Amino acid sequence: MKNTFLKLPQNIYLLSVSQVIGMSATTIVTLLGGLIGADIAPAPLLATLPATTMIVGVAVTTIPAALLMKKIGRKNGFLLSALLASFSALLTAFAVFHSNFFLFCIGTFLIGTNGAFVQQYRFAAIESVSKNMASKAVGFVLLAGILAGIIGPEIAKRTKDLFSIQEYTGPFVFLAVLFVVSAFLLSFLKNTKIHEEDLHSKERPLKSIIIQPHFFIAVLAAATGFGVMTFIMTATPIHLHKMSHYSIDNTVFIIQSHIIAMFLPSLFTGILIQRFGVFRILLAGLASFCVTVVLAINAHAVLPYWAALVLLGIGWNFLYISSTVLLAQSHSHLERFKAQGVNDFIVVLSQMLASLFAGSVLFSEGWINLNLLTLPLILICFVIFVLKRKQLAIAPSVSPKEEIPL
Repeated sequence: MKNTFLKLPQNIYLLSVSQVIGMSATTIVTLLGGLIGADIAPAPLLATLPATTMIVGVAVTTIPAALLMKKIGRKNGFLLSALLASFSALLTAFAVFHSNFFLFCIGTFLIGTNGAFVQQYRFAAIESVSKNMASKAVGFVLLAGILAGIIGPEIAKRTKDLFSIQEYTGPFVFLAVLFVVSAFLLSFLKNTKIHEEDLHSKERPLKSIIIQPHFFIAVLAAATGFGVMTFIMTATPIHLHKMSHYSIDNTVFIIQSHIIAMFLPSLFTGILIQRFGVFRILLAGLASFCVTVVLAINAHAVLPYWAALVLLGIGWNFLYISSTVLLAQSHSHLERFKAQGVNDFIVVLSQMLASLFAGSVLFSEGWINLNLLTLPLILICFVIFVLKRKQLAIAPSVSPKEEIPL
């Protein structure tokens, strides 16, 4: 595996470092958004709104980002988004410094717009390698999330008092600098070339792509993975630190571990997919979510919370990478922007709704009920996967020579 990674093109490494920075921003907003919101929001139920507006920013930018890059290329799109993110981080720092909740939400929204471009890194990685290397390329880029899981919370913890006048201003100022670094690195990115087999292919209508079993299962798996993960993860810092009075160090440790667990399996998820097939890995992701719920509703100490959030991260990884590989099989190179744009919009919409309701459900229904509410969605997803398995076994018309093991 090490030799395989060393043979990856330069694009993969540039995207990986930029992924670290982009994911660190997401981590910081997820960790601090609710804590800052709980202090400066006009009502407790709005505490998670800053994290939600970040996801809204991703959602509304997802399709425009794909269309923009179709016109100006991956490189220019990624470069512009990184520069905008730097400005957004400074605006957010300004809002925190002045305890302006409305402006804080605008800042996190703008940070979210960069997230729409960061989500496209994995597709750019796939386009930079041969098709048989797709799952490994995605896994390598997502491995950057391990560093983000460590760096993001550490930035939040170590720079929160950087400006002694106002707590939590420092992390966003530091982020602004990191995004400038990201923009510099992305300036060396090479735009991907059209695959030879696509030179003579025709671009199909969006409807023809959407009705494919591979596309449907890919979107469902990713939307469920993000929805369940975000719903529980967004509520966790507030439940632990604000309601159960665990220390900020314990809270950061659990969130760090969760984020590392989201991306560490990327070392072997691609290999597991090749050996056991997409279907089994999808079911393994759902099973991990079920165990998460059982642990979370019975947790009364740091260790059970830690185990629950780690399994939540692993379940997300299995669903996310499997769905990305399936999605790549549902469209040609020429169709990639509209297929990826629709997929990411639906996925981010589920993430946005999960984040939006996490705070209100936590305060009104409690931690246990919040976790139990995810079970019906997980079970419905399981049933659909089983019913669609035979259709999934049929090779997609866009790439009949690249069947996925089931």
